[in-house]
Amino acid sequence: MTSTTTGLPDRYRPLDQVGADEPTPTGVIQCWRAKDRVLNRDVAIRVHTPAGPAAHGWISRALTAGGLATPALAMVYDASEGTGDPQVPGGAAYVVNEWIDGETLAERLTRGPMPDREVRTVLRRLAEGVAEAHRVGLAVGGLTPDNVVLRPNGLVGLRAVPAATGTIDGDIAALGALLEVCLTGLDPSRPGTRKLTGPSDLVALVRRARSTEPGQGLSSVAAMASLLAERSRPGPMSAAARAEETDSGWLRRLRDRRPDQVSDHPVDGAPLNTVAADGDAVPLDRETLPPVPPVRPVTDTAVAPAALGGDTIAAGSVAPSGGAYAGSASPAPPARYDDEPFQVLDDDRGYDHHPYDEPATGEDDLDEDGAKRHKLVVVGLPLLALLVVIGLAWWFGKGVISVADGVDETPGSTPSISAPAQETDGGGVAAGEAVAIAGGDVFDPQGDGDPDHPEDVPLAFDDDAATSWTTYEYRGSPAFGNLKDGVGLVLDLGSAQELAAVGVEGSPGATVEIRTGDSADGDIDSFEVAADGELEQQTEFAFDEPVSARYVLVWITGLVPSEGGFSAELAEVTVKAAG
Repeated sequence: MTSTTTGLPDRYRPLDQVGADEPTPTGVIQCWRAKDRVLNRDVAIRVHTPAGPAAHGWISRALTAGGLATPALAMVYDASEGTGDPQVPGGAAYVVNEWIDGETLAERLTRGPMPDREVRTVLRRLAEGVAEAHRVGLAVGGLTPDNVVLRPNGLVGLRAVPAATGTIDGDIAALGALLEVCLTGLDPSRPGTRKLTGPSDLVALVRRARSTEPGQGLSSVAAMASLLAERSRPGPMSAAARAEETDSGWLRRLRDRRPDQVSDHPVDGAPLNTVAADGDAVPLDRETLPPVPPVRPVTDTAVAPAALGGDTIAAGSVAPSGGAYAGSASPAPPARYDDEPFQVLDDDRGYDHHPYDEPATGEDDLDEDGAKRHKLVVVGLPLLALLVVIGLAWWFGKGVISVADGVDETPGSTPSISAPAQETDGGGVAAGEAVAIAGGDVFDPQGDGDPDHPEDVPLAFDDDAATSWTTYEYRGSPAFGNLKDGVGLVLDLGSAQELAAVGVEGSPGATVEIRTGDSADGDIDSFEVAADGELEQQTEFAFDEPVSARYVLVWITGLVPSEGGFSAELAEVTVKAAG
């Protein structure tokens, strides 16, 4: 559709109108794809009718958005409130945005729901951009499938930033609606709501984002982005699990762990310091003592606390001074202990039957010192003998080795002949056998900080070809959407090994390089190329000569077509020792 818009600066030439008109409280906004004649680039220009003070609120929001720099939101290049005269260049109220190329989310969803993994990635990146706007106090608005664009490089962008109006809560609910439509898809032949299905955590997140119940909704878009970044939980969620998913779930868990509180104030005549539960209240008998642990009883004669070992009072022998048990003076019967044969604390005889008037002689102290010396002798003599034996063995062995070395060096002597050991390389691994892989990680030096499925890396060397590590899907080109030169897995062998080949099972048609290095932290040039080629169902990359290295990099340089673009997988990688 050719533009008839007037009042724009001569710098911008409208080309085609994009989308439907956007009504505002003070007018209407139209969006155009236009050409910036100065910088020779396409832009999105939105015009507010009428101009002047009626567009002031919208222009103020656009100036706030101009300070944002996130790939998820279209950048604001220019904005003007205009003079109100549509016949004069510059008289219109307009906002100039970055033009985002790609397929809109609405167009993508007409082909059916998106895969769960792609849903998480798209919504997380979009939520992170909206959270950045909320951080500066700007509600974005306009979060609809027609405004969300899937960029060819795999990122996501939102056109029409900012909308004429918007609220923080509205953005949260709109993101929930986008998540729902990504899970259900859009079928033009069957308009209306569709049954919400998908992973239980995503379904729960949709309900929380769109909930209006107090304490049930999400507190922020940042919280939604964080939840989308988490791995999904297997299996359906129970009602209790859904309750735990709310922002106030930690309060509920805290209350469940708190013990019942004992009240210090009477309620309706109830006694102090009692807990009455429904159906299991226990009456207290003032004549009955509570059970107490047995301890040494009190005697009639005072005894030094040190002689009693600290347990000087039986809890059952002391009458409570207050409470339900006040006034009870029935002592608990004395218990029998291991020290009863010595009759030191026998309550029936007392201490009067065991006079002890002789002065201390110190014999006990002497016996104790003698026992200690005896123990040292018993333990020390064997240790000394052991040290002597070790010293003699070391001296004897050293002498024998010296004599043997002298015989070998004597001219004319006959050297001993031993059977040759089986040759093994690769740190004790026989030639041609697989070297154990200690670990691995995604190698993505030109990435955006979001490596391709790092949680699936162990699946590439788990001895199970049915599981695999897969790259992200890239759009536009098998050369990673022209975003980077490649991506791969760097495998740690634990120590330097002598290597002869690497076997790879993966996506037929993908091109790879096998590189080796001594460190996993360098750039791509720090890994030397040992072999390269195109993958078949099972491919062995043999090295021209053995290579000694600790790290092996399987570097993917070319992808193959997949459902939504281009990708490649590594199902099983085997590193073989040199012969």
